[in-house]
Amino acid sequence: MTSRLSRWLLGALLVAAALPVWSAQRALLVGVSELVNQPQALWLQAPRNDVALMREVLLKQGFAAPDITVLADGVEGAGLPDAQRIHEALGRLLERSRSGDFVLLYFSGHGTRLRDATKAYQEPDGLAENFLARDVRGQVGVDRALPGGVRDVEFDAWIGAFLARNVFVWSVFDTCSAASLTRSAKTVADAAQPADDQVRFRGIQVDRLVRGDAASAVAPSGAPPVNHVARARYVAFFASESHQVTPELRLPRKDRNGRPQGLLTWAVAEALQRKPATWRELYNGVLALYPPVIEELEARFPERELPSPVAEGNLDLPLFANSLQPLSTRPVWNAQRVGDKLTLAVGRLDGLDPRQPVRVLATLADGTVRVAPSELSEIALGSARLDVPPVLAGLAGATFWAVTPVDAPESVALRVRADKPLPAGMSLQWPTALRTVRDGDADVRWTDLGAGGHRLELLSPALGTTATMPDATLPDAAALRQRLQGLAQLKWLLQLNALAGDGQLDGFDALVEIRDGERLVRSAPAREAEAKLPPPAGAERASLAVRNTSGQSLDLVIVALDGRGATQAVFPEESSETNRFERGTPQAPAAKRFELPPLDGGARLLVLASPAAPWSVPRMFGLRGQEAEAALPEVRVRGLPQSLKERQVYAAMVRWPGEAPASR
Repeated sequence: MTSRLSRWLLGALLVAAALPVWSAQRALLVGVSELVNQPQALWLQAPRNDVALMREVLLKQGFAAPDITVLADGVEGAGLPDAQRIHEALGRLLERSRSGDFVLLYFSGHGTRLRDATKAYQEPDGLAENFLARDVRGQVGVDRALPGGVRDVEFDAWIGAFLARNVFVWSVFDTCSAASLTRSAKTVADAAQPADDQVRFRGIQVDRLVRGDAASAVAPSGAPPVNHVARARYVAFFASESHQVTPELRLPRKDRNGRPQGLLTWAVAEALQRKPATWRELYNGVLALYPPVIEELEARFPERELPSPVAEGNLDLPLFANSLQPLSTRPVWNAQRVGDKLTLAVGRLDGLDPRQPVRVLATLADGTVRVAPSELSEIALGSARLDVPPVLAGLAGATFWAVTPVDAPESVALRVRADKPLPAGMSLQWPTALRTVRDGDADVRWTDLGAGGHRLELLSPALGTTATMPDATLPDAAALRQRLQGLAQLKWLLQLNALAGDGQLDGFDALVEIRDGERLVRSAPAREAEAKLPPPAGAERASLAVRNTSGQSLDLVIVALDGRGATQAVFPEESSETNRFERGTPQAPAAKRFELPPLDGGARLLVLASPAAPWSVPRMFGLRGQEAEAALPEVRVRGLPQSLKERQVYAAMVRWPGEAPASR
């Protein structure tokens, strides 16, 4: 009997050892309602409710209660959200984290901004973000640290430390940085409010904080230093753009049982009920809940600029998982339904063609998705319209609508002259595509050399000449695909530049500068640089100085292609980063200088900018980094039907002549 039991136990242990070790899901939830060193007029009501709601949501998503750490005042069993305790909790969470884990870092409370010349990366508006912990004081140190505050560089370091351990990080910041207040000569005064329906705005001017006894403040220990880590396993939701405030108010609206909540937190919890499969679906659901609340607040607080949330990261990855395998490779754009029409805030600048076939996705309240075919009936540069498919016309008003293209646009497909089908696996990233032709107009000619590789000859003068981009012999299918991808993307960039034409974007300037070290040698507007600006010589380097005084945030893309067609992102530098460029005004410009790669040998630089649409994921113009898998969408905005309007758009293409790259 003992021998049989021993064999059974041994077998059970062997089976257990063979089973996969499931990755952990953990969360740190921080809510700061009371600023104990500050007047109670600056305190908030909702952060304690926010962390309670998020904890409830995470438990429903399968998180284990012991794996959810809560730091919040007014929450039973929670630790206090002092700055030192926040860093200690982050340190403990990092110590427990292992490769393959998933971590949520959630923060609800006040934010502020201040000038910080000590940062390695300077923000375009020169201001740095700080989250206000419970023990914040107003005395800013010589290192620009705010006692009781958690700096943006500290958050960045902690996120980098988790990523270095192969941990997937989802960050949620239901706070604002009050940049709109710091740029104003006066504080916005709000009208009197009913006691049972007060709205508070998160964000404090740093000079309104009481200094207190700064000498007694403890300097918290920060994140361990790590080298730069690519943010492939990263998604972040921000409640507002850098210059905006975000509200807390009783939610759901007109619900007697509603309680004060941060708008972003409540929207995340509500959107999760529709069972989204990806971060993009979750975020689009969040954005779709904003317009009715914002419309109400606009009427009550006409002097305030209300929030437009921002997301960044690899949004097409599966929810609450540590995976780099996207669930979709096509863009999905949220749509507004009015009557029998659907309107999109994307158009030809995003890769759509007239009469383009699309699929309409209708998501019901229980998460069920119904799909039907349609095609675009109207299209402009930045918008499009189509009919609601008859089979979906009877769906309830609470349905979320979205549209995805069936195939890449024909207008920008790279036409390859070939006598046989291309090798398998030649499909490209949206909106680029390949089309094989046997005769007629073609951009390139492909010849299969068998064991000798692949021959690619350039036929289209628009893409370059043999002097700048010589014909090439490529060793294998992978090299062929890379070269075709570069050429297809170049064709798309040329079309984008042509579509934008000579359009102007009031308050936006892009200047190409030639520098020798720190010394400015010469400069010219980007649109005139190719004709008027001699290229760098010797030790000189080129940079692009961007300046925004438009009074609006911008969607900005700066991308370079070398002579062989390989893409190098200049802004955003990584596919995980947002391309939303900060708002600037004539009195307080938002400006940034970007170092450029060499623009010789047929290389080109494209600059594209357009005013940011409210409640939208930043427009990427059909462009993205090497790791990204899908273009970013725009979101619907409720309202009456309107004619398709063009937003201002700026485009500049820079190319300097130079020696041709060596053939390979």
